[in-house]
Amino acid sequence: MDTTTPHALYAQRRARLAAQLGPGGMAILPTAPEQQRNRDSDFLFRPDSYFYYLTGFTEPNAWLVITAEGDSTLFCQPKDLEREIWDGIRLGPEAAPQVLGVQAAHPTTELDQHLPKLMENRSAIWYPFATHKGLDTRINQWLAPVRARARFGALCPEQQRDLCGPLDEMRLIKDAHEQDTMRRAAQISARAHIRAMQRSATMLRAGQDVREYHLDAELLHEFRQYGSQYPAYGSIVAAGANACVLHYRADNAPIRDGELVLIDAGCELDGYASDITRTFPANGKFSGPQRVLYDLVLASQDAAVAATKAGARFTDPHEATVKVLTQGMLDLGLLDKNQVGTLEDAIHHRHYFAHYMHRTGHWLGMDVHDCGSYVEPSELGQVSERKDPLSGETIKDRPSRILRPGMALTIEPGLYVRPSEGVPREFWNIGIRIEDDAIVTETGCELISRGVPVNADEIEALMRG
Repeated sequence: MDTTTPHALYAQRRARLAAQLGPGGMAILPTAPEQQRNRDSDFLFRPDSYFYYLTGFTEPNAWLVITAEGDSTLFCQPKDLEREIWDGIRLGPEAAPQVLGVQAAHPTTELDQHLPKLMENRSAIWYPFATHKGLDTRINQWLAPVRARARFGALCPEQQRDLCGPLDEMRLIKDAHEQDTMRRAAQISARAHIRAMQRSATMLRAGQDVREYHLDAELLHEFRQYGSQYPAYGSIVAAGANACVLHYRADNAPIRDGELVLIDAGCELDGYASDITRTFPANGKFSGPQRVLYDLVLASQDAAVAATKAGARFTDPHEATVKVLTQGMLDLGLLDKNQVGTLEDAIHHRHYFAHYMHRTGHWLGMDVHDCGSYVEPSELGQVSERKDPLSGETIKDRPSRILRPGMALTIEPGLYVRPSEGVPREFWNIGIRIEDDAIVTETGCELISRGVPVNADEIEALMRG
């Protein structure tokens, strides 16, 4: 159970959601299921993000029901002395109203008994679509006895609506508490990156065998040392050419003197993710070609940061990045001007895609790829069509989301150069990504992950220390 947040905050969120359910509406939301890892062993449990956002409750086997009138009912595991000896103390339904601020609580074993009664005479049932396997079937099972009572005057809900819609919009704007938690998560992750950088240089200077898993161990140590519950995602520790694999996972590849290392890693703290990427020379000193490409990626990130501000579109940072990167590719010979034409031609035909194939950012919050529409809700009806120059498929475009204060996103340009004919050999097998976490403000954005250096000179100085 979250003891860091005033439970009045969760009550306020439930009240805001209740106000959006419409007359007679009711929302049903389960937490995440426990997942078996192997025989007699489960994966470490993490609650469903939507459920946690509304309750702060971290126990498994729990459900939340909210009515349009503002009443909340929690279903949770009953007290059980024998199971608590093995699995830990349970809150129990008797204590839940006072501790969590819900109006009522029952044991999960009574879910099938209570849900049909709660659904009766409701106009609409809200639940998250396509997020919990079998949930729609369970909803229909509870509706069946309600429908059977029609002869006694009971009304069966006529609508089933997606709860993700209103919750996504709520979660997209981070309140002050969320922002503070995300800052602390980013600070822990920044320390972890620094620790990994310095370990790499120290071990190489000592002539030791350095592997990707050595640096991964440093990340995990620092995450837990400062109170993070777990990594926000599988850490990427990619040495040398492995950095050109976007979702590479830390393995046992050797970290060699003279190569770059790309680390994409962030911790999760009290339900909120951080997401930082740094690329650094394993021995603490960039080579000439490495430095040229690194400075290009950093310049593109600077352009993206400048474009991230309230009133801008979500796509603006990406377009700023692409312009800088593509010009750099033309200048350095990564793209042949005689073949791709002008900067505008190279961007229009997406020739840059050979070395930069992902977007420049994504929403960040409780999930590392957080929820929230990337389309501006007030402009959904404005649809245009275009033909993708690479795939040839017809794509329907809608206006990109307008950035507003409190939105949180990553800014993460990259450059990945695989061996290829026509590409200067000195750049082969170099993969670089620089990623920071940003909170949109009225005048620009706050980079909350700059506790780890990003300037090449500063990285070298750090690794000498």
